[in-house]
Amino acid sequence: MKKRVVITGIGAITPIGNSVPEYFEALKAGKCGVDFISRFDVTDSKCKVAAEVKNFDPSACFDKLSRGKTDLYVQYAVCAAKEAVDDSGILGNIDADEFGVYVGSGVGGINTLCDEEAKMAKIGAKGVSPHFIAKMIINIAAGQIAIRFGAHGPALCVATACATGTTAIGEAYRAIRDGYMSAAICGGTEASVNSLAVAGFVNCMALSQANDPNEASLPFDSRRAGFVLGEGAAILILEEYEHAVARGAKIYAEVCGYGATCDAHHVTAPDPSAKQTTRAIAQAMEGVEYDPATTYVNAHGTGTKLNDKTETLAFKTFFGEDASKIHVSSTKSMTGHMLGAAGAAEALACVLALNENVVPPTINLLSPDPELDLDYTPNKAVNAQIDTAVSTSLGFGGHNACLVLKKVKA
Repeated sequence: MKKRVVITGIGAITPIGNSVPEYFEALKAGKCGVDFISRFDVTDSKCKVAAEVKNFDPSACFDKLSRGKTDLYVQYAVCAAKEAVDDSGILGNIDADEFGVYVGSGVGGINTLCDEEAKMAKIGAKGVSPHFIAKMIINIAAGQIAIRFGAHGPALCVATACATGTTAIGEAYRAIRDGYMSAAICGGTEASVNSLAVAGFVNCMALSQANDPNEASLPFDSRRAGFVLGEGAAILILEEYEHAVARGAKIYAEVCGYGATCDAHHVTAPDPSAKQTTRAIAQAMEGVEYDPATTYVNAHGTGTKLNDKTETLAFKTFFGEDASKIHVSSTKSMTGHMLGAAGAAEALACVLALNENVVPPTINLLSPDPELDLDYTPNKAVNAQIDTAVSTSLGFGGHNACLVLKKVKA
């Protein structure tokens, strides 16, 4: 018998807020997290802007010594996980053997990689830190979280590029639904705003080269010309419904569906037919009852020419005539593209919509593309009854993933 799965804790480190309350308030206010890059000298870079995390203080989770042994992407993950675990009250109320971790990253410890390579080039092998490998590897955020919170169930690192956060949550959902564990810490994390990563994305023609932070991340706008690199982490606690009810947990939403497909088409470009994106949505929506008037879709919405067109086609193909009635937005207009953390941060935007009946906006949508004609919630949040929330993610390599959340009914 399939088990019900609910969300009982949430945590966030984002370009628009370093806690869930800050993040939710910024989403509702339409705050732009994009600004000029501060991490390195951009004089010779074609890309001048990014959505950096601001004023991050890891001291609640890491002392000075342990900070030196962890990459920034791990620090983001652990701090977001602490907020989610504390919020859930699950510690002391879960069998450790039934407690899993599904946390992924698109890039992993690229800052550490760059730092240690520079040491190697300057002074040779003796200069490389003994902590190098354990700081850099892509699974170590999941490992550090499992260690921190004593989770002895599966501790898995999911890596599906820009779909990572959504895939991690979806795979944890399936594991709990099918009885493999009772609860999981899940989500995504990323910290790759550095000169090497930016140069790589620029040279593959992916990043916006706008010089105005308010004209850079432009989902569904006719001026869109690439995404804006973001960073941060978002973590959810998923829990089997009866387990959550038995301990009196606060329940934010129910996870009702998950779909995952691959375009098998191109390394970076989505399949313009949107066939597999549509199929991922269909998988996630299987058996889900919904009213289009009370449905919100958080689109992947990168602000690239192909993504926004492909996603809109997928929504129209799956929802048919209902597509024009649903609420759609891209919160990447505010956070930039948080890569491996994006899907999890956008799942949290769906939690906001369901709990506060607010549709976060697509900001800076001033010049609508006539080919893209759905309700993308331009510029200002909208108060509306939301009972069903859908989040879609598309990643390099052709990965497609979709989650469906609903308000909980007993």
